[in-house]
Amino acid sequence: MKYQLPKDFFLGAAMSGPQTEGAYNKDGRQRSIWDMWSDLSISDFYNKVGSYVGNNFYENYEEDIKLMKSLHLDSFRTSIQWTRLLDENGKINPLGAAFYHKVIACAKDNQMEPFMNLYHFDMPEALYLRGGWENREVVEAYANYARQAFREFGREIKYWFTFNEPIVEPDQRYRNGVWYPFIRDARRGLNVQYNISLAHCLGVEEFHRAKSKGFVRDDAKIGLINCFAPPYTRENPTPEDLEALRMEDGINNRWWLDLVTKGQLPEDVMNTLKDLGMTPDRRPGDETIFQLGKVDWLGFNYYHPSRIQAPREKTDEMGYPKFSDPYHWPEAKMNVYRGWEIYPKGIYDFGMKMKREYPDLKFFVSENGMGVEREGRFRDKNGQIQDDYRIQFVSQHLAWIAKAIEDGAQCLGYHYWGLIDNWSWSNAFKNRYGFIEVDLMDNYKRHFKKSASWFREVVDSKAIDTNIE
Repeated sequence: MKYQLPKDFFLGAAMSGPQTEGAYNKDGRQRSIWDMWSDLSISDFYNKVGSYVGNNFYENYEEDIKLMKSLHLDSFRTSIQWTRLLDENGKINPLGAAFYHKVIACAKDNQMEPFMNLYHFDMPEALYLRGGWENREVVEAYANYARQAFREFGREIKYWFTFNEPIVEPDQRYRNGVWYPFIRDARRGLNVQYNISLAHCLGVEEFHRAKSKGFVRDDAKIGLINCFAPPYTRENPTPEDLEALRMEDGINNRWWLDLVTKGQLPEDVMNTLKDLGMTPDRRPGDETIFQLGKVDWLGFNYYHPSRIQAPREKTDEMGYPKFSDPYHWPEAKMNVYRGWEIYPKGIYDFGMKMKREYPDLKFFVSENGMGVEREGRFRDKNGQIQDDYRIQFVSQHLAWIAKAIEDGAQCLGYHYWGLIDNWSWSNAFKNRYGFIEVDLMDNYKRHFKKSASWFREVVDSKAIDTNIE
């Protein structure tokens, strides 16, 4: 069956500074928390490939932007690295600023719209050592960083975002303890999430202040990007299952959706946290700051759903309340390389949630992609990777997006994550996402996979031929 996307639906690519740039010690860049972790324990990274490498975008940005343009993409999102733009005193690093000016100019020369994100998990080491997101001074430092970025690039960039996936660091670093500093403390994780929320709001305030003073172009927009995992529970759920669903949806999804639409955190969630003695560390005036956090639009990263049920134990090993346990749906189709469920309909369900509960907020799918390990197995006799599995993955997600739009969702576009293979945190290059291969054994050379030409046809036609029913 053929599904048609609107003519004005944009199609592009997503990436981030710390995962692509490399050049970690060039031109005045500060050390990041990832460099710190890489130095402390390189064996924590797949194949001992730490944060230093990226995919050489710093040296290769012109070729990469031309490659994206050759696929007829109209836009791409990347991020400024806090560590590259500012020095340790919070002042502009001229060489770092010059790099981003060149990237932006190259994008414009190739008729591509650059979307710019300010933070993608890359805390400067010096600020982490002052407490990171647990320290309100670092929240203020982020506001200064945002101010400097808006003033430096505000006349060049139309689309800005304060954070990518602000739920991830509270989870990965502080609640689940799988990223350095490996903390497993629900209360500290909640405080980090709360402080990042404040930082987002201060960033939005700096955007509007810079705009009012003429530093930012009049047509510019500010947004937030988050990974939303639509939550599901068992058939015939118990009241306890539904309560688990409410809280998980509240903390991971509605927290950010209410913040960017209503300028507040979800009242029912905050009341439950209060009853459990888990209220984040608030200060007088915080509610006023939250009111600043409303955005023009939203980026929706989607990789997998969240399937949950009532927890077997009321508390975790630290004695903090548990809100849910995983539910293993018998019909789940898995990406075995990532351990993630492939459920394209989740992208439709989120669109319908937005239509019902946040009807005034427009959004775009800001990340969606499929990571696969050892892709060389799928190379044909001519050396090209035949990634039909990725074509199927993307086509089904795009078809559900088309159906969501037909049913009233205000989805404006789609950016594929990892168009060009990139470094991915502690997994390094274990799982490849790209339509374009990066050959680490041959000076980062780029090669089209089968999916690249397929995606170019989709960009041109806005049509997807697949079966999703």
